[in-house]
Amino acid sequence: MTTQTTPPEIATEEERRFSVSLGFDHGYTFEADFGLPGVRTLTVDEPPPLGEGAGPNPARMLALAVANCLADSLLFCLRKAHIEVSGMTVSANGVMTRNEHGRLRVTAIEVTLRPSVAQDDVPRMARCLGIFEDFCPVTAAVREGIEVRVTVEPLVA
Repeated sequence: MTTQTTPPEIATEEERRFSVSLGFDHGYTFEADFGLPGVRTLTVDEPPPLGEGAGPNPARMLALAVANCLADSLLFCLRKAHIEVSGMTVSANGVMTRNEHGRLRVTAIEVTLRPSVAQDDVPRMARCLGIFEDFCPVTAAVREGIEVRVTVEPLVA
């Protein structure tokens, strides 16, 4: 009798798990490891004066995640509609403001997607433009707020 186990990154069909890890380098610089075969690590850092700006900071990565997810969702929908996309540029601008306690918060992310399509296909994009945002799990999570569970486990050096 063979038992089939669910891979750890997929808990159930409804719940999919993933992980990333950070290794401290120096200052405020970390190396992000996505745990994917063949994918290089990414240096992350805070901008000056706190860090050295050796890589993107968390706010930029949040904007990147939202922008990339939206681009993927739009591209998927357009392809399903048999609309050829010959290219796409995406820009994301983040807005940070201080809250009532004086702490910086990401308060807005403005994303512009520019898919290159044939002129005749522009009217055919209407359905996708009405639904693609609903299929981006990152944007939906950011818009609605997500649960963040935090654990601190000190390691004595």
